[in-house]
Amino acid sequence: MSVFDYEQCFSQQVLDDIFPSQRADRFFDALFGDAKEGAYDIRLAYNRATNDQIEFEFQLNQRPGRCLACNLTHGLPEVFMRHPVIDLAGLVQSINARLTNGKHCDAWELGRTQEVSPQRHVIPLRIGLADA
Repeated sequence: MSVFDYEQCFSQQVLDDIFPSQRADRFFDALFGDAKEGAYDIRLAYNRATNDQIEFEFQLNQRPGRCLACNLTHGLPEVFMRHPVIDLAGLVQSINARLTNGKHCDAWELGRTQEVSPQRHVIPLRIGLADA
């Protein structure tokens, strides 16, 4: 039996299709009434997988000429959980639809915002896996 390659299954191209870059503009347009008010772009990236969990992260990358301050990103996990533009439930369903290894997505959670650098913060997305 071959090992399922999560990294290949969730290549950056696939994740950009699941969570397109334009979603950040839609998010800021909904929040502020103008997409130009957003201080960062949002990208979904694969992190790692184990037998019972897949980890992704929302990468918040500072936009040119803007400031990515901690006070802008600290409360985002709670906002992302409920915001219809981010649509976490739909996102997890899209991830689940790509699993072909006898597993399916189970419970999921967002972690706390982490500052990787002044120009990049990340929000971990952990998705439990169960046998289909």
